[in-house]
Amino acid sequence: MENIVIIGNGISGVTAARHIRKHSDKQITIISAESEYFFSRTALMYVYMGHMKFEHTQPYENWFWKKNRIDLIHDYVTKVDHKNKHLHLKDKGTIAYDKLIIATGSKPNRFGWPGQDLKGVQGLYSKQELEQLEVDAPNAETCHRAVIVGGGLIGIELAEMLRSREIPVTFLVRESSFWNGVLPEGESQMINEHIREHHIDLRLNTNLVEILADENGKAKAVVTDTGDTIECNLVGLTAGVTPNIDFLKDSGIELGRGVKVNRFLETNIPDIYSIGDCAEQQQPIGNRRSVEAVWYTGRMMGETVAQTICGKKTAYQPGHWFNSAKFLDIEYQTYGWVFGDSGRKEYESHFHWRHPKEKICITVAYHKESNNLLGINTFGIRMRHEIFDRWLTEERSVDHVMEYLKDANFDPEFYTQYEAEIVRSYNQQFGANIQPKKKNWKRIFTKA
Repeated sequence: MENIVIIGNGISGVTAARHIRKHSDKQITIISAESEYFFSRTALMYVYMGHMKFEHTQPYENWFWKKNRIDLIHDYVTKVDHKNKHLHLKDKGTIAYDKLIIATGSKPNRFGWPGQDLKGVQGLYSKQELEQLEVDAPNAETCHRAVIVGGGLIGIELAEMLRSREIPVTFLVRESSFWNGVLPEGESQMINEHIREHHIDLRLNTNLVEILADENGKAKAVVTDTGDTIECNLVGLTAGVTPNIDFLKDSGIELGRGVKVNRFLETNIPDIYSIGDCAEQQQPIGNRRSVEAVWYTGRMMGETVAQTICGKKTAYQPGHWFNSAKFLDIEYQTYGWVFGDSGRKEYESHFHWRHPKEKICITVAYHKESNNLLGINTFGIRMRHEIFDRWLTEERSVDHVMEYLKDANFDPEFYTQYEAEIVRSYNQQFGANIQPKKKNWKRIFTKA
């Protein structure tokens, strides 16, 4: 019986295992050092905030794995011997494989800051880091202040977590505005305001220089490039993540930023594949990054590689870009491509609308010449994924989007609707005469 071994029990590896089992009777083994059982990484923040217990983050009961004949090994892989098709484990010897899937995910970036390895300095990615956060920042009495370094999604999640326990937070962001490498100016400025309204000390244009230690080797303060020394008990390093591939450096597997793969998720070594955060696409897929640390793309890669391993060779086709996140109280969705001001394409124009009082806005990107939709960002308004996916595929014009915008709205019943105001602003800005159509359920659920 063919033996499939998967390194990593995150969403990518587990999805691959589930779909291989669905389509075959192959032997399946998952190896993970982080946790014995699969858990939802995106839910870790809610454990710290008291909204759920850790066991609630596990989508499957513990008996699921044995019932589905998926063997679990809780250990580190220290070496991949592809010539003999063996893996060397830290504690449990070696294991043979016929086909290997590398799905080891990411690790927090560290850029050589003095003091970055002190006690009380951590990222927020793994189960172990969540457990360490409980030790170092259980409450405001123990942790008098935290400093977060890096203005991305993990950073704002950590800030929200700490503020839920009333721990004062200073947030160091090297850019001139929060996440403005991704968000257009109007959106980024709105998030700046929102962060400060939550009593978070946001410091823009500020870099970490050094982390200072107390007599016990624990972080006691940070020094910034603006000359400030900020006393703190916790330093959160959230300046992005990088593929977790150090154990592969002498394996013969071709590496770049991640494990290099083709569109079939194959590495340069026969019978070895890589998926998820640690995989690096060698062939560009539209505007997508070569390494994508995104939950749903990891799931899609797991489904794709399972098809190939089960005899139906399948190329990875992620489709139109989409994502969602939460900035404290503001829900964010994006479909297609809306580039920040520094990365905006020469053919890209934007229509931006912001509510005069609420933290609600949208930005629609469209092609200057064809007027076709390129993408949309929404803050505080929920939109239907399937509608925008369809409009992007059909290359609908921005006028069409405005006319039928109500069809895309996915806010709960009795929520305030803003489409009329948005279209009115669009008409005024561009001299158009769009008359928004009433929501039509037939249009929503059919392609008519």
